[in-house]
Amino acid sequence: MKKKAEAMVLASFAADSLALGAHWIYDTAVIDNEFGRVDRLRKPAPDSFHDTKEAGEFTHYGDQTLVLLSSIADCGGFDLGHFARSWQNLFQDYTGYRDHATRETLKNFAENKDPTAAGSSSTDLGGAVRIAPLAFVYREKRNDLRSAAKAQTAMTHNDPVVVESADLMADVLWHVLKGESPTAALQTASADRTALRKMVADGLQSVGRPTRDTIKKFGQMCETDASLPGVIHLVATYETDLKTALVENVMAGGDSAARGMAVGMILGAHLGRDAIPAEWLNEMKAGNRIADLLGRIG
Repeated sequence: MKKKAEAMVLASFAADSLALGAHWIYDTAVIDNEFGRVDRLRKPAPDSFHDTKEAGEFTHYGDQTLVLLSSIADCGGFDLGHFARSWQNLFQDYTGYRDHATRETLKNFAENKDPTAAGSSSTDLGGAVRIAPLAFVYREKRNDLRSAAKAQTAMTHNDPVVVESADLMADVLWHVLKGESPTAALQTASADRTALRKMVADGLQSVGRPTRDTIKKFGQMCETDASLPGVIHLVATYETDLKTALVENVMAGGDSAARGMAVGMILGAHLGRDAIPAEWLNEMKAGNRIADLLGRIG
């Protein structure tokens, strides 16, 4: 299980790095014209949201996930207070993009709000997709995993549906690491979650449909009610092909980084490291640091 859990983390980071170049481009014709098929790590365009980044780096989602992984390594597990301090330190001199959820949460921390009360009202799925490091450290402790996944999400995205989405994905990862297929795990984990059941069902019912058209119909934007069905579509459609899942995700445009991190961790947990293109891992600038942190956690 540990090898699959390592792949889960690596695939989530790789998905974010792959999405970096074309992230938040909603016009798919622009992606085609400026990038072609995005099957390697690319530098963002000079006028993009991530124009301070280089190929192989992460979006603000991946950067925050790396902070979480580092915090877990330092503490030997999840400590909300330590993560909150580390997260704030990241943004002290941050040259990358700060989204609305980040700005609102930083404002709340500046007003001396506790980490349990500082979270923004954002409905973006991005807060819930950072959880691969938690699933790594708590791969044998389902309740601890779910509790930590909800707490880390609420710290920045304190919307009930986003927090419930983190709980769903944590449970899916636990089932997949135990050997269930992603589709079966999604069906099991969504059965008693009324707020998410339709999103999951819509995603599963879209299996086999053209990905670009499907994600455009669900919505390319950041909000959970658009992003989560797209994640489910990608996971279930490309259940045995992580590379194609993540490439097609980027080619569908919009918030491909958040969708990709979720898809990457689920399919990484299912398929293992061999499913991740070696060049993606080799070209990730934080690859050695991630490997070191995973080794420290054990």
